[in-house]
Parts: sequence; C-alpha cells; structure tokens
Amino acid sequence: MKNEGMTRPELVCPAGTPAALRTAVDAGADAVYCGFQNATNARNFPGLNFTPEEMKREVEYAHKRGAKVLLAANTFPPAGKTELWKTAIDNAVSFGIDAIIVADIGVANYAKTKHPDQRLHLSVQAGAPSIEAIKFYCEEFNIKRVVLPRILTIPEIKALHVEVPCEIETFIFGNHGLMAEGRCSLTNYATGLSTNMDGVCSPASHVEYKEDSARNLTTKLGEFTIDCFSCGQNAGYPTICKGRYKVAHKDKPYYAFEEPLSLNLAGLLPELIEAGVTALKIEGRQRSRAYVKAVASAWHKAVNDIMDGNEPNTDDLLAFTEGHKQTQGAYQSKKWK
Repeated sequence: MKNEGMTRPELVCPAGTPAALRTAVDAGADAVYCGFQNATNARNFPGLNFTPEEMKREVEYAHKRGAKVLLAANTFPPAGKTELWKTAIDNAVSFGIDAIIVADIGVANYAKTKHPDQRLHLSVQAGAPSIEAIKFYCEEFNIKRVVLPRILTIPEIKALHVEVPCEIETFIFGNHGLMAEGRCSLTNYATGLSTNMDGVCSPASHVEYKEDSARNLTTKLGEFTIDCFSCGQNAGYPTICKGRYKVAHKDKPYYAFEEPLSLNLAGLLPELIEAGVTALKIEGRQRSRAYVKAVASAWHKAVNDIMDGNEPNTDDLLAFTEGHKQTQGAYQSKKWK
C-alpha cells in the first residue's frame, strides 16, 4: 500500500568527477552535488572535481535526464581574496546550475546580490542547527534549503521543520565527521592546509601507511601517528578526529573524538521522511564510481520502497561503510561520549 501521505524526498548524491556524476544520475539520483577544481569546495583533492568546461557539459547531461546539479562553493575565502569564489558562482550561474551550496556569509551575499534569482542552499559547513540561525540565513540571503548539522535527533528535526521558512536536507550515509561540522582546525594544525579555506581534510600528500614485518599497519598524518592496526583489521583513512591516542591518564590508547565508522540511517528512513526532510544526502565525493553506483542505486530503491509502503532492504550498504562499522549518530539519541 502506497504511503500517499508522504512527500517523496529528493535523493542527493556525490559526484567527485564527471564520470561519477553520470554514474549517479544513471543510478537514480534526483540531484548531484559537485565542485570546481580549486579551494572553493570542501573536497579539494588532486584528481577530483570539475573544470568549468566539464561542469557546463555535465549540467547539460544531468538536465537532459531530469536530474539537478548543485555546486558546492562551501569553503571560506581568505580575507581580501574572494575572486576565486565570485568566479565560481558566476560560472555556475551561466551554466544553469540548479543551486549553489554556500557557507561563508560574504559568498552568500555576493551570490544573492549579483544573481538574485539564483537558488541558494546553506552548507552544513555554516553550522546552523537552530531555528534562529536558519531564519537569519533565510531572511538575509534568501536561502531556500539548509543542510542540517549531524547533531540533531529526529524529533528535533521535526520541530525545526515546523518553524523554519526553508527546505531541510540531512545526511543519511557516509562519513560521520562531526567536528563542529566543517569548522575543524585540526588538519591545519597537522599539515598547514585548512579544511575550511583550502578544502582539504587530511590531504593525501601528508598521509603515510607503514607496515611492519608482522603486517601490522600504522597510519600517519604529517608527523602524527593516527592509529595502529593488527594484521587483518580494517584500517580507515587517517583523519585526526578519528585517531586513537596515548595520554598520561589513560591505560591504553583511546579514540579522543570518535571511532572510525560511517553514518547509515537506512533504519530511520521512514521517520526522516515523516519529520519533513526534503532531501536525503549521501556523502562521498572522494569515493569511486563503483561506490557511487552502489549507494545511489540502493538508496534510490529504498526511497521507492518506502513510498510504495514496502520494507526497504539495505543490508548491502554495510560493505561500503568505514571499517565495516556504522552508526545512527545523534539522529536517534545523543549518547555518544
């Protein structure tokens, strides 16, 4: 029996490359989000992202197939150096981008002033979890959708939905990096490159893996050892917030912030839809086409199953989680340490 009282949410999938964008669209994504090959987006890694020519071409590809393209311009320009962000916005608008995801208030103001008809979404990087903060962005910059920080329970999201004058987007799968939702300075401390301003968290050029004779693995970021794994253990990508550390008052190494694992809200999908969530977002612009195809297809089918009144089967998603570990985070309860 169809859930006719529910509004079907938009499935927003990652696209780190033109090939990944096409894969996501063909796998059933309603929208894809991507960025240019520079510091204007928070996944500024070598080999990822789009040239202006590629962006223009892939926007046309997506539109021909009924999918939207969202530009991530969600980093914070250094003082007096905003031209790169202005150019990114101007180019995106000229290509017919469906929405621009912004975090910095200066970037938001430029987009609103120069392109008043352009749809703007508020990035999770802006860190706006309250009714008051979201209303401010909506009133000042005409924000049409907010990507919520991953610190709210579903009842809190439902209550917020009633009060805010914009759509709500939530993460449902992928990296579970909380760290003040993008306002993290730990990578900058360790490598000199900023997540917020350079768009790189744990840049690959500073990552090192060392294996000893017993095949035990040590992971490092810059000069800092992040974690050690015995032979056969799954090792995640080394980020400081997911590192395990030795300190004087602890008997053994412990996770100072959080254990490496992935967010997976498959079990909460009906509740999210009922709470008024407009868009469901999958993290992973740095992941492979195979990952994008698998998770986009699985979530597309899960949403269809929910709307048709059927129980979704998302057991296969565990294979794509970090270290084969998953969490519902704060969405169900706030009991993390």
